[in-house]
Amino acid sequence: MANKRLDYSVVYCDDDFIVLNKRSGLLIAADRYNPEEPRLDLLAEKEFGKIYAVHRIDKDTSGLIVYARNLEAQKNISMQFEKREVQKIYHALVYGHPMWQTLHVDMPLLPDGDARHRTVPSKKYGKPSVTDFKLIGNCGPYSWLEARPKTGRTHQIRVHIASSGFSIVCDPLYGGNQKPVRLSEIKKKWNGDETEERPLLKRLALHAYKIEFAHPSTGEKVSFTAEYPKDMEATRKQLANLFNVDPLA
Repeated sequence: MANKRLDYSVVYCDDDFIVLNKRSGLLIAADRYNPEEPRLDLLAEKEFGKIYAVHRIDKDTSGLIVYARNLEAQKNISMQFEKREVQKIYHALVYGHPMWQTLHVDMPLLPDGDARHRTVPSKKYGKPSVTDFKLIGNCGPYSWLEARPKTGRTHQIRVHIASSGFSIVCDPLYGGNQKPVRLSEIKKKWNGDETEERPLLKRLALHAYKIEFAHPSTGEKVSFTAEYPKDMEATRKQLANLFNVDPLA
């Protein structure tokens, strides 16, 4: 039995929609490759009754997901996504140090484009895909990036980062380096026991941090942010202490 408090927290709820902060590793809807896996939509329906999808985020990504609570709200919010009127901000921890401060990636993408079901760049068959990146700062072997996807393709941020020569920490599909983040490897005067050390972070370091859109009933702009999960928060604090770079500052 899944524990709601471990799988997601409720950021906002009204009669039209809910905003949830989900854990990494949880599907948000049915998946043809993993029909039996736990799903956020089914877990949330036990608490909220019938809900309707308006967008998707990757299974491995943590953070914000919105569901409509009636068909009118679903139509309204879905149309905002379709018209690219929804503002989304993601935070990612990547290996290495980009030489740019900002990067605009406009690269058509084709989901499920290879044997590993990865999304691949494809000028011929891909759909338009645009992401704007900003370097938040370097910290030791890593850097924090802000990503603002203008479109919503599967794995879009991960592929667009990879195309620029960088990979998100612990990305099993698009990163060559699977090393978890360990304090012993970034803190010079670390004096713990390496055989007992638990990694700070050992999953995809990508978090859907902020979302803004027009309320489907009032038309007013609404904005929500999602707290970092414990593993990402512990990593953020340690890197901020050591390197004075903080994506939440």
